[in-house]
Amino acid sequence: MSSLKVKILGLITLITVVIVATVSYLEYRNQRQIVTQISARNASLLAATVQNNIEGVMLGGRSDEVQRILGRLKSRGTIEGIRIFDEKGKILNSADKLEIGKTIRPDELAMFRSGTRVSLVTNSDDGEEQVFESISPIYNRPACHGCHDARQLLLGALQMELPVRYLEVYLAKGKQYSMVSTMVMVLLILITIALFLNTYVNRPLKGVISSMQQVEQGDFNVSVDFSSSAEMAALSDKFNMMVNKLRYYMETTIGHERELARAQSKLAHHHEMHLMNQKLEDQLREIENLNVNMEERIEEIEEANYRIADLASELEEKNANLERAVARLSTLYKVGLAVNSTIDIDRLFTLVVQTTVTTLQAQIGYIILYSPGDRMLRVTTLLGHDHRPGETTIPMKPSSVSTWVIENRKPLLITDINEHPEFDRYSALGYERKTLICAPLMVKDEIIGTITVVNKSDNATFNAEELELLTTIAAQASIAIKNAQLYDEQQATYLHTIQALVSAIEASDSYTRGHSERVTRYSLELAKKLGLSHDRIKVIERAAILHDIGKIGIDLGLLHKEGKLTPDDIQQLHQHPVIGMKILEPIGFLQDVRLCIGQHHERVDGQGYPNRLTSDEVLLESQILAIADAFDAMTSDRPYRKALPVEAAVKELLDHSGSQFDSDLVRHFVALLASGSLGFTFARSDQDDIPVDHGERFTERKVVAMSDYSNRPL
Repeated sequence: MSSLKVKILGLITLITVVIVATVSYLEYRNQRQIVTQISARNASLLAATVQNNIEGVMLGGRSDEVQRILGRLKSRGTIEGIRIFDEKGKILNSADKLEIGKTIRPDELAMFRSGTRVSLVTNSDDGEEQVFESISPIYNRPACHGCHDARQLLLGALQMELPVRYLEVYLAKGKQYSMVSTMVMVLLILITIALFLNTYVNRPLKGVISSMQQVEQGDFNVSVDFSSSAEMAALSDKFNMMVNKLRYYMETTIGHERELARAQSKLAHHHEMHLMNQKLEDQLREIENLNVNMEERIEEIEEANYRIADLASELEEKNANLERAVARLSTLYKVGLAVNSTIDIDRLFTLVVQTTVTTLQAQIGYIILYSPGDRMLRVTTLLGHDHRPGETTIPMKPSSVSTWVIENRKPLLITDINEHPEFDRYSALGYERKTLICAPLMVKDEIIGTITVVNKSDNATFNAEELELLTTIAAQASIAIKNAQLYDEQQATYLHTIQALVSAIEASDSYTRGHSERVTRYSLELAKKLGLSHDRIKVIERAAILHDIGKIGIDLGLLHKEGKLTPDDIQQLHQHPVIGMKILEPIGFLQDVRLCIGQHHERVDGQGYPNRLTSDEVLLESQILAIADAFDAMTSDRPYRKALPVEAAVKELLDHSGSQFDSDLVRHFVALLASGSLGFTFARSDQDDIPVDHGERFTERKVVAMSDYSNRPL
């Protein structure tokens, strides 16, 4: 253990193991906490979904189906127990028929009475089996009064037990992977350092020691040559110089000794002996000088050792810097998880209002956003009233409750509207207000709107406790709404920037100017006719606007070429969907749009480009975009041809349906053209008759094929 190499290697090994083990342990704990939080939220969502299904069945008068629903849910294996019990804890219905009539555990009944809805509890004597236990109350709604007493507020509660054992499998795999990667990382570091020490320190020193041993044995015909570092090169030069001097001095000494022997044999004179002794003394002094030089070389070696120690200190400092960098990256990762979360502001509004109305047992709830520029109030979400305002805006006036809350920046509780004549009894949205709570939505000092609940479901009045609860909900909702607004603004900025690129491309070509807008209009009309959802229509709209963004990477001269295209020209043009996908790749929320753009030149028969996909591998949105793109290309002037008449373009679509385009989609598109919805008129033949609308089928359809019109880019 006295070897320098062993000491350095051991110290670095200890530091590396401690750092990597600490980071791996913290990462494992962080993963376990995140997985547990996600499971708790999933348990709440699953409980709400099951409750809604059961309430729907009961409201429909099919109470006998509740048992079968509970049985099917438990049979899937993800739910350990599911039952319905009354306020006293008696089990009214259960997936296990043997439990019906029994009483739930006291701790479960206490959880229900305390208002706790989701809790992680231990479900076994050994304390190892844990489950997420959720309890959801089932209220007596007006539609239930036919079977239950109207005075009864609560019909029962739905209890679900979701085991978390499956999470342990993922955590165990993650832990195993962390241990293996840690061991591999430590091993690689040790091997690298060992090779470094062996190459730059150990091997040169061994060479010097071996040469010195040969010199000690009388062999002066040795030399060393080390170029791994400046220090080792200097050491080898000095050593070789020392050996050469020793060889010279030894040869000189031997020659002198031979002369002395010959002189002694010839002359026995004392004076010559005395001179010879003086010469020997001179040689001894020279040897002493050589010893001094050797000591100087040894000092140089010691200095080199000190420099190695300094390098080790620098390495230790770099390891400390690396540890701090890992901590900073960990913080950036946690922040990135929150910043990059997907936020849908419309769903957020609905979720906040639904949660508030349910929690406070209110009849009506809504959110109003405040526009400080024009001092107008915009109603975004209204639940519990038949009037659906959409983009309804109302002016600020002194008799408005929301106006008072915004101007005073504090919540307002009105237990009885009759006691507050300064406020309107009837809302501008068309309902009568008896009791209400209105709280401001504020982020720091900025007020963004209000959240209001009106009239209790049981005709009671709101109280100070509920005011405090709504204020807390408003504080939480304010941050979420502000984040959602910022997220929408970020999306809009991305889209406007990319759309500006598309507009720049089209502005440079008079033939394709307005092409993206027309393709967008055609695609949206066809998607609406098929009855697609709002989310899928949004994907189609964005893809249609951006579908030609890849042309920014194509030579402009090639796009304007009027003559026949060569195979190389065609190959270059076929790259614009791939270029478009690469441009949109860094933008996370446009991944569906990116895939749609990358597929919009595929064909039903698998002969399209760039990937020659078949009909069951391509998005429906891409197929819609392909037909709209092809039609506009045919009915617009291009450098290589004049625009075709609408009748000729329709004939091309019908002739290529089934091979290049999807037949059903072509028929629907032709029907839109014939109806004048797209701004065209043409003479229809008998063979253009459109079959019964299949829009409902397309709402469930996941993938279809895509098309291409000639070898030219559309």
